[in-house]
Amino acid sequence: LRVSGASMSAAARFVAAVRTFLACAAVALYVLLVGPPALLWTLTTRRPAFLYAAGGMGVRLGFALAGITLRLEGTEHMVGGAVFACNHSSNVEAPAVFLSLRRLFPRVRVLYKAELRKLPVLVWVFDAAGFVPLERSNRGQSWPAVELAAEALRAGNAFFIFPEGTRSRTGELLPFKKGGFVMAIKAQAPVVPVAVMGGRDAMRKGSALIWPTTIRVAFLPPVPSAGLTIDERDTL
Repeated sequence: LRVSGASMSAAARFVAAVRTFLACAAVALYVLLVGPPALLWTLTTRRPAFLYAAGGMGVRLGFALAGITLRLEGTEHMVGGAVFACNHSSNVEAPAVFLSLRRLFPRVRVLYKAELRKLPVLVWVFDAAGFVPLERSNRGQSWPAVELAAEALRAGNAFFIFPEGTRSRTGELLPFKKGGFVMAIKAQAPVVPVAVMGGRDAMRKGSALIWPTTIRVAFLPPVPSAGLTIDERDTL
């Protein structure tokens, strides 16, 4: 039985490795082929809807090949002009939340780590979509970025953030960074807590393998920030 169990584990790992390779290769090719035309269309027409639709299709393609199923809960709390604050323990959570918010496309923005600007093609897509880069270690850059995000919120766009700032290895919540809550207060926008479950089962920090699983994304009741001041960011 032990030998059989080890063989099954090795077989499952092999299948996961093959599916991971296929998903990553297919998405990379998809980005290279579809990204430039979608970007050019967006820059020419100033209409990002096609860019968002293409992005959503790319996530669907990767998830299908990797064997990831997405299940949504509490979609009645998915409101525009809000900050969606999500827990973070896996690299698959960002695309999962992005795809979950598709009913709000193209008015979805991301407050993302500035290091991701090193990604080819995608960095141009981020800029065309209005995503806001944030250098948490650079206060001179971070506060203008937060103000820029607040302006987009006031215009009716939604943002999703990972307030922990990095992935949790255990699944337990890490201390929150304040930037996302500051921009919510500046815009007087609600914060919608988002519980993402199954992310660590799909892909753990430090591992390159993506395992087939179901990821549940639950939208919880919005927490209002109306009437709060910056000094109350810890309360929020």
